[in-house]
Amino acid sequence: MFAIPGKPPVTMTSAAAAQIRTLMQSGNKAGLKIGVKKGGCAGMEYTMDYVETAEAHDEVVEQDGARILIAPMAQMFLFGTEIDYYDSLLESGFRFNNPNVTEACGCGESIKFEGM
Repeated sequence: MFAIPGKPPVTMTSAAAAQIRTLMQSGNKAGLKIGVKKGGCAGMEYTMDYVETAEAHDEVVEQDGARILIAPMAQMFLFGTEIDYYDSLLESGFRFNNPNVTEACGCGESIKFEGM
């Protein structure tokens, strides 16, 4: 993993950690696995899925009882990302504050990284 000693590769706001922890407990899951894949109008999309076990090369980040697993191919794209959770009258969901993103589409679902 691309890392700075003593600093987690991704962080979670308290709202994100609370939501992940709640969903882990209700579904008896090991954590939330995040990654990126090709797709969307800007070229890449985030992926999220609750998993029961970590795979051999997943990076595991734990914070306040919440667990995020980072897929190996996504690790270099997600380094430094803060994961937030918002809940409003019209919508709710996770938001990625990723310093590596160079461009995003208007809907916020699709992203682009430099050189991609």
